[in-house]
Amino acid sequence: MELRQLRYFVAVAEELNFGRAAERLLIAGPSLSQQIKALERDLGVRLFDRDRRSVSLTPAGADLLPHTRALLERADDLKRRAGRLSGSQSVRLGYVNWLPPDLTSRTAAVARVHVDAWVAPSHTQAARVADGSLDLAVCWLRAEDLKRLGLRARLIGADRLYAVAKGGDTKDVPDVAVQDTDVLIDDDLTSWASWNVYAEELAQATGARKVRISDGAVTGPAFFDHVRRCRRPILNSPKGQATPLPPDLVRREIVAPKVYWTWSLVWSETEDRTGVLAAADALCKDVGDLGIHAADAWLPADDPYALPG
Repeated sequence: MELRQLRYFVAVAEELNFGRAAERLLIAGPSLSQQIKALERDLGVRLFDRDRRSVSLTPAGADLLPHTRALLERADDLKRRAGRLSGSQSVRLGYVNWLPPDLTSRTAAVARVHVDAWVAPSHTQAARVADGSLDLAVCWLRAEDLKRLGLRARLIGADRLYAVAKGGDTKDVPDVAVQDTDVLIDDDLTSWASWNVYAEELAQATGARKVRISDGAVTGPAFFDHVRRCRRPILNSPKGQATPLPPDLVRREIVAPKVYWTWSLVWSETEDRTGVLAAADALCKDVGDLGIHAADAWLPADDPYALPG
């Protein structure tokens, strides 16, 4: 029995859905299912009742859940105390809009990670790592960007992008082929340079229709207003993934292919400080491929994690 497996148990218990729990934990669904089964074997009890439609806690699972949470809290406290005693190095981390939810618990034993307050676009955060203003950053980059800036990268997260369309009924919302969606490209290159590069390649590769805008409607209320004015579903950007939709709009899953945006953890290729490298290892350990290598997944050709051919 491992603490990692206990964290997986808590995540599934809170989500009551293996798919959502796997996304939250940044691991593949089959791997999560195997780890839960291994934990059940080690404990000698069944934790969940599951079928194709639902997941529920067994009486044993419900009884063990609060004790598991308490055990994990004690383990996290132990890591924090050990980190303080070891005088672990301070590491500066920048990001765009997404960070691993368990960042602190992953890194507490190896470094004091300080999340930089300046939230900036991917190209800006990558440049700050290159010039030494940051030690690490979570951002989106192409392989050519990594080479140009002298950076190394590991996969730390991935968003499966979806479309937003008009319609208030959230039941049985049909999927939409990517070629039947619009993708917004903004004139503001300072804020949307990375997104525009991604959107241009997506449109060229899949047949999605490019729509050029100058009103900042890639995300936020202006994006929702744009959806209301258009007849076709519009691809939601990574910055809008966690934003609740207004009641008159619906989420439509994109298929043929499924569209993914990757998040890289980057650091300088000349980095040799133990704390920085240990923090990078801790943050990217056991991430898996997050679905990006599935046969029906799409990534830009120069994405660092795109498979050859």
